[in-house]
Amino acid sequence: MYVGTLSFDLLLGDVRSLKEKRSVVRPIVAELQRKFAVSVAETGDQDLHRRAEIGLAVVSGDTVHLRDVLDRCERMVASRPEVELLSVRRRLHGDDD
Repeated sequence: MYVGTLSFDLLLGDVRSLKEKRSVVRPIVAELQRKFAVSVAETGDQDLHRRAEIGLAVVSGDTVHLRDVLDRCERMVASRPEVELLSVRRRLHGDDD
């Protein structure tokens, strides 16, 4: 069994309130869940208007499949015009860890 995680550090566009921030972050989280069947949530920077941290995890029996899902998730977030992807932290964990 292998577990892969991604942590996205995002800079949001013209967001002036936490309510506006939610309207940007929630659709991203929902699309990741729906398209890729991953566990995902806003995991940090909840009190900042223009920053967001989104954490994502996926479990697989195959590292090739795991890397493919993580790559596709990263490309999807990077392609969103309403956010700027500042950094991505990727971790892979196997049975030997």
